[in-house]
Amino acid sequence: MRRGVAYGVMAGAFWGSVFIAPRLLPDFSPLALSAGRYVTYGLVSLLAGLPIARALLGKITRRDCIALIGLALTGNIVYYVLLSAAIQRVGIAPSSLIVGVLPVTVTLVGHRDHGAVSMRKLVWPLALVLAGIVCINVDVFNAPITGGMNSLSERIIGLLCVTGALASWTWFAVANARYLKEHVRYSGNEWSVLSGVMTGLLGVLLGIAALTVPGSLHQGAMALPRWHMFWVVNLVLAVGASWLGNGLWNAASKRLPLTLSGQMIVFETLFALLYGFIYDDRLPRSLEVAAIALLMLGVTWSVQLHASDRSASKDAVAGEPPLH
Repeated sequence: MRRGVAYGVMAGAFWGSVFIAPRLLPDFSPLALSAGRYVTYGLVSLLAGLPIARALLGKITRRDCIALIGLALTGNIVYYVLLSAAIQRVGIAPSSLIVGVLPVTVTLVGHRDHGAVSMRKLVWPLALVLAGIVCINVDVFNAPITGGMNSLSERIIGLLCVTGALASWTWFAVANARYLKEHVRYSGNEWSVLSGVMTGLLGVLLGIAALTVPGSLHQGAMALPRWHMFWVVNLVLAVGASWLGNGLWNAASKRLPLTLSGQMIVFETLFALLYGFIYDDRLPRSLEVAAIALLMLGVTWSVQLHASDRSASKDAVAGEPPLH
């Protein structure tokens, strides 16, 4: 379980970087940003999967393909389109709230899964997480929103996009973890390869849409230096956030009960805030410090509850297959 927790923290560190990309590339639409990221991710996954291609072809089934399409579409394409739209409208800090709420939503959706600690024991750790989220909300909406589009309609659209992204990733986190536990023949690396290739294929379709839909490329996006920046940023995201981050997350999901893996997502919020502070060249405000402390304390408490619960129930589950 310690390895699972470590993998979850590292995945959060890589995933936090995705919040910077829309700020670096404001002249590209969410469709273009998502297409560029996932086409690049698909190519990286394809190259990484070549040495194990024969083994994967011998394992994959029609049911796996259907599952991969649903997971790639919901957890990657839809999620990042909505997230990019939110960041461009309300900024990094408000958008990072979605991953602050994810530990709560994933825990609530998956609390009946095998290996989960009872909700009664998780009340206080979740209360700390929620208190941290309240602190971030109060600070965000008391401070000026950066990003250039601050009209009421733009803020409403941004909040709707955040809500949609929250729903899509909640479903993905639960469905992906359950599928990996039911199909243990796949390692985290193998599933990451398959997910990446499928996401890349969907990214090609999204790229066609981005080039044909009016307004997908904003003024100035066609300049050669901007395209160079576009592909450099997306290569970094493809290798770091998508390839390494997803591989680490799959490894964590196979080793942790769903209620705990759901709370590991909080580290994406913490790293996103850290990267945002560095990008904005400022220190966190007092409410932001309080939020980070509350979120960390809530997750640490949950880890301890899961560790003690697994130890106490070791004899009761003798003969059952271990979590991988």
